[in-house]
Amino acid sequence: MRQFRSLVCFSLALLLALAPPSLTSFAASRVYHGIDVSEWQGDIDFEAVRQSGIDAVYIRAGEGSDYVDAYFESHYQGALAAGLKIGYYHYVTAQNEEEAREQARFFYSLIRGKTVDLYPAMDFESFPGLDVEEINAIGAAFMETLNDCLGYTPSLYSDTNNTASVWDSSFSSYPLWVAEYGPAVPSNTGYWATWDGFQYSDAGNVPGITGQVDLDYFKDTMLINGGNDSGSPDASTTYTVRPGDTLWAIARRFGTTVEALVQANDIPDPNLIYPGQVLTIPGRGEMQATYTVRPGDTLWAIARRFGTTVQELVNLNGIADPNLIYPGQVLRLPDSSSVLVYRVVQGDTLSGIALRFGTTVQALVRANHIADPNLIYVGQTLVIPQ
Repeated sequence: MRQFRSLVCFSLALLLALAPPSLTSFAASRVYHGIDVSEWQGDIDFEAVRQSGIDAVYIRAGEGSDYVDAYFESHYQGALAAGLKIGYYHYVTAQNEEEAREQARFFYSLIRGKTVDLYPAMDFESFPGLDVEEINAIGAAFMETLNDCLGYTPSLYSDTNNTASVWDSSFSSYPLWVAEYGPAVPSNTGYWATWDGFQYSDAGNVPGITGQVDLDYFKDTMLINGGNDSGSPDASTTYTVRPGDTLWAIARRFGTTVEALVQANDIPDPNLIYPGQVLTIPGRGEMQATYTVRPGDTLWAIARRFGTTVQELVNLNGIADPNLIYPGQVLRLPDSSSVLVYRVVQGDTLSGIALRFGTTVQALVRANHIADPNLIYVGQTLVIPQ
């Protein structure tokens, strides 16, 4: 996202991009794999991006008070069609408060009416000729104006240096999307108790994108409920069925269940959907963790694994018979679960995941009842033993 990169930082990030940082300290929230893009990435195959395990994308809308990113609309349409969670950021160039307000209104005009899943972000990182007091006044004017336009809070993108030395305590009420390349977790979040988004590399390689791209983790605290700009978002969205889709695959993609889709869309036969059919996706904004039932699973064992109860799983998933679950069934997990879960992405191996989280292959096998340590699949939810 940064406009200028030093050669040293670039080289370091390139090396570290091969091994994303450990998520051990992220256990307080569900964490989603993300990227952020602009015209520098050019044309993107977002379906390939999604299939590689990316959940969310921040798209640059524009810069200043009149520049629209050349790929803004095509990136938006591609991400929307692929079913990714979508956010937007705007590169701020204001030199005074009035310019900041004008740029906030311009940003809002670009994203108004579009699907919004993640809090729109102010990217204000270059401050030529400005002192800290002026920077904070300009940033506050932008954020307050954008908040008024949106009807809900925006978020702040910042690197750790500016987070620690520039932004004052008044900004800590906004979700923080912080950038730092190298450490497993951000080394400093300033007045923020924690982070909501973490840009950990600017040299990632993702299928569907030519060249390198920024890589991010986003907690569920970075997600707003639903996807409109009214300030009172719905808890649902829609998805148009594509050739080859199944209800099970759609449920898995959007973190819901086949049963919930059937009920929300009055589907008489769950095995019969057709290309072009528009489905309501219930509760997309909730972004709950899910678990796909495997052969030999019982509801009791799943409840124990995720630190919850059979009754809570029954209530959350509308299960009529607690003794009857089937392989391939997608179960929602309660938000209160304190267990750290990780969703497998393309290229993962069990040994790599174990190394990343400071555990062992054997511990992962035991915690997840894995029959073959060499066989894991994209989208599989793993419990990380603590």
